[in-house]
Amino acid sequence: MFTQVKSVLALIGALFQRLAAIILVLSALALVAATTAAAVGALPWLEFEVTFGGETYANAGHIAQIGVTVLAVLLCFYLPSNARIMALETSHRRFDIGMQDIARAYHAAHAADREGVFHLSSEFDAVRERLAWLREHPDLGGLEPGLLEVAAQMSHISQELADVYSEEKVARARQFLHQRQEEVAAFNDRIERAKAVSQELRHWAHEVELEESVAASQLARLREDLLAVLPELGIEEVLRADGTVIDIPRKAAE
Repeated sequence: MFTQVKSVLALIGALFQRLAAIILVLSALALVAATTAAAVGALPWLEFEVTFGGETYANAGHIAQIGVTVLAVLLCFYLPSNARIMALETSHRRFDIGMQDIARAYHAAHAADREGVFHLSSEFDAVRERLAWLREHPDLGGLEPGLLEVAAQMSHISQELADVYSEEKVARARQFLHQRQEEVAAFNDRIERAKAVSQELRHWAHEVELEESVAASQLARLREDLLAVLPELGIEEVLRADGTVIDIPRKAAE
């Protein structure tokens, strides 16, 4: 859309430039004719008075008419260089349009080559096959034959690229990557479950250790209480070889 608006504005600008050049040439011719006719007495001079610095110039109209005529003639000498610039702009615009058409035709031919439409291998036959396909294309048949030929040659040069990145190979590569992505997602899911199980077991082990510590503390306190009570009951402690303590009555010990 922006490219079309730009092209329309450039066309309007070129038309106005040509119209301005025509008006300038006609104005210069009219001024030269009027000034020449006034000089020979066929037409009257432009007459008006100008006062400057307290002095009045009665022939100011003559001077203004001659000056405008000379200025118009000098501007006409600028037109050839302006015409060359306009010609270069027109040539550049045509070249830009031609390159856009070639790019469009090449894109269509390359897409068809990736789909496996062309089968001939020799350079001459391959270019001719692509050229015939471009001519029969509904959107490209109106282009110039030279542009279509350039696009066909470019398509043949990039044939190896089209073979490497054919639609079938690209689809197979995408399918492979999709499967790899699913495998990675499943692996990440298993890792998350393993992390959850590991965290649960760690928490469980911590609770078991805490319960064991509480039980050992209670056992030690109970042992201390028993050691304090046994002498009062007349019961002595006997330490076995394996480190266990047995309690026997005092008379039995005697």
